[in-house]
Parts: sequence; structure tokens; C-alpha cells
Amino acid sequence: MKLKERLAMAALGFSLAVVLLVLLDINLVIPHTEHGKSLSQHGRVKMGGRESENYKSRILQKTASQSQESKLVKSEENDKSQESKDEFKDIFQILMKIAQKHNRHWKGSKSNRAKNDNPTFGEVVSMNEESSTVWDRFQYGISKEEMYPDQAPIITEVVDSMRQLPIVGITQKEGGTQLKLIIEYEDGGQALFKPMRFPRTQETLPNHFYFTDYERHNAEVAAFHLDQLLGFRRAVPVTGRILNITRDIYSLAEGDLLKTFFISPAGNLCFHGKCSYYCDTSHAICGNPDMLEGSFAAFLPAKSVAPRKTWRHPWRRSYHKRRKAKWENDPDYCEVVKDVYPYNKGRRLLDVMDLSIFDFLMGNMDRHHYETFKLFGNDTFPVHLDHGRAFGRSSHDEMSILAPLYQCCVIRHSTTAMLLSYHSGPVLLSAALNRSLSSDPIKPVLTNQHLEAVDRRVGLVLQVVRECLDTAEMAENVVFIRDDLYSNVKPDQPVDDGHYFS
Repeated sequence: MKLKERLAMAALGFSLAVVLLVLLDINLVIPHTEHGKSLSQHGRVKMGGRESENYKSRILQKTASQSQESKLVKSEENDKSQESKDEFKDIFQILMKIAQKHNRHWKGSKSNRAKNDNPTFGEVVSMNEESSTVWDRFQYGISKEEMYPDQAPIITEVVDSMRQLPIVGITQKEGGTQLKLIIEYEDGGQALFKPMRFPRTQETLPNHFYFTDYERHNAEVAAFHLDQLLGFRRAVPVTGRILNITRDIYSLAEGDLLKTFFISPAGNLCFHGKCSYYCDTSHAICGNPDMLEGSFAAFLPAKSVAPRKTWRHPWRRSYHKRRKAKWENDPDYCEVVKDVYPYNKGRRLLDVMDLSIFDFLMGNMDRHHYETFKLFGNDTFPVHLDHGRAFGRSSHDEMSILAPLYQCCVIRHSTTAMLLSYHSGPVLLSAALNRSLSSDPIKPVLTNQHLEAVDRRVGLVLQVVRECLDTAEMAENVVFIRDDLYSNVKPDQPVDDGHYFS
């Protein structure tokens, strides 16, 4: 009997243990109602109702196997998208038809003007080239159409000079939000120096506004090369260079600038200068221990020789954390711009389209003004200057930069053909840009993520052009093979004096 009782007790105990385990498991899987309410009251991840659709809740509840499956699905989608890349053949056919109508090659050209319609500063002021320096030849070679001709040897000379010539003087540039130095070379030439602040991999912080972002020295270098590859040639020559702070800056510094030098706790030589933003000890420029990268931009001709006119950009942002600009609230804003001289005819509005595409490809939201040379009147190019806040976010495509394009739906034939050529290959824009930048002393200038973003954005620009063509009555109302074909001239239109657009 004792054996049977023991067996019965063991069986009963085993059964109770199984029941308890089952009950505990059910409690873990299905929480009590009161517990669910408690979580909800504290604003955490909610277990039921509409609140459970919150994207953060879905991420937190995802298992490792589900995450892996999601990655596999995304990988398959990326493979499919690469296989079915949109070649924009419809846009290509439209470019062909327009070119054939005007007896031009489908890739077009920016201008059909004769050479005497494109004078340089040197020709206007009768400069003696034999007695000029490399800086003079560059500055007096600027023409009505572009900053420099295609494949101009003088640009190589200017870049080499900025990289190699000894520095004999420095002064801090007045104005501006961040530190910039004016560099003086032994032959009398000058360049604008922007120092390196942080590594290439550090991008714009998600919670920072475009107008509070740091300036990047490598963005200036990359912008010059990109402008050249796009065929615009409206940016000043820029190169990278590695300086010895002790020899090239500290030993030449004077006055207030000299007072800002110090040795950091890490033993590096630092300085911060004086400016309205980021010029204090906590935002100092530091060497490693005294070696420092920077960008060097060639100077434009003195304003006494070649005065410039400053124009407020029609699509200027508000530079305010709450207020929006007019164009951000009015989808028909372009009709206002097209009614104002010089945007009502000729090249100026088409130049603004080029500038918006240029800015979009490098993610530059900081375009508040632009300049033109007064000597050439209003029928000349806008100078592409100040790109330090470009290439800040490789994973984000800021479509609002393209507002001039998608609100006006006008673009040059040559610009469209150039984008289409880079999109379809055989050489992608990222590859051409990377190859061009590979000769710079501070290579690699851009990360692979930023190079990939440039190619992605080329496709986005072409998609906007396609949408414009799809809604237009005639393709030639969108794509202009000659600047003089664009005209919106009407009686009594207002004139922009440079400050018309607020």
C-alpha cells in the first residue's frame, strides 16, 4: 500500500506542476486587462487598439526572425529596382524631336552665340596678358557666358598654385556666420580658406535647421568639381590642402585672431577666431596635432574692377524655425516670378533652374542670394558661390530644393540631355565625380553614401521633368533648346532691382 500511495502522490504532484506551468505560460502570453491599462496610462508601448499601430510599437515588437525577413524582402526589392531601372526613354525621344526640329544634336548646347557675343573681362578692359599673373589670367578670362572655358589650362594652374605656393599672410574674413580666413600667397594671389571641422562621416544632425548647420570644407571642393562635370562652369576653382597650423597660420596670425589660439587637453593646437556662430572654445578648429585640412577657393576680380550685383533668390527660404517662405505656401508662385524682369525672358529663369538642380544634387538648402557681374548686364550667368552646407545628409533627398523646377516646369534642353546621359551611362555621375575628386590632396573628398545619393537624385530630377512634360500642352513649353525661345514678356511688368523678392 505504501508503494501505491507514493506512486499516486507522485502522479498527483506531477499533474499539479504541469497545470501551474500552463497557467504561468498563459499569463506571460496574454497579459491581464489591468496590466494593459497600466502600460497605457504611462504612455509606453500600448498593447491594443489604434495606439498599437504606432510605428515605434511595431519596431519594438518585431522579432529577430521578422527583422531578418524584412531585410531579405528589402534586398529583393532593391535587386528588382536595379534590374528595372527607368531609362527615361520617353524624355530621350522628346529631346530628339526638339533637336531635329532645330537642326541640332540631341545633346544640344548651352548657346549658339558667336565668340564676339561672349566677351571676357580682359577683352572689355584691354588687359595685357603678357604681364599678368596666373590669378589675373583666370580673373580676366571670366566671360559673359561662364567662369572659365571648357578644359581651360588656366584652371589647372590656379588650382596648382593654391595647393603649392607658400603662404605669407592670413587675415580673418569679416562677416559671415563661421570662421573663414583670407590666405595671401608669395606671388600676391589670394584664396578663401575654410577649415575642416569634423570627419566626412559626420552628417547634419536630424534636429538641426539648414541655417544652423556647420560648413564643410570638403563640400566646397566637391561642389566645384560637380559644377564642372554638369557643364555649368559657374563656380570658382576650389581645392583641398593640408596645412601645418603652427607654420601656416599661428606664425602669421595677428591681433584678435592670435589671441584665440590654445592647446587642447588632447595636446592639439586649436584656434577659433571671432564670428557670429561657432567661434568659441567649445567650437574650436583643432589640428592633429597641428595638421589641418581645408578648402581653398580662388578670389573673383576685385569689385573695383568687376563690380557685382547681389540678387535675392526668388525661392529663398525664410531662415526661421517656424515661418515659411511665400513659395512654400503658394503652388502657383512661379507665375509671380515669371512676371518680373529679368525672369520674364531669356536665360535668367533657366539659370535658376540649373542652380536648383545643382543644389538638389548635393543637398544644399542654403541659397539665399546670388551674384552677377554688372559689366555684362542682366544677360549673364549667376555665380555659383558658397556651398559649405552641401553634402550634409546622404540618405535624405530634400525635394523642396527643386521647387523652381516643379513650380515653373521649364528647363534647358542641354541640362536635360546632360542629366539623361549621366543617368543612362556608360559613366554615372557618381563615377565621374569620384574620378575627378581622386586628384585632390584631401581625397577621399566624399563618402560612398554621398556619391550614391548624387546618382539617385539625378533620377529624381528626371522624374520631375517627366511629370512636367506629361502635363504640358507642348514639350517645347517645358524644354528650351535656346534661351531666347523662352519669353513671358507683357506690358508694364515689374523690374527686380535685386531686392524685389522678400
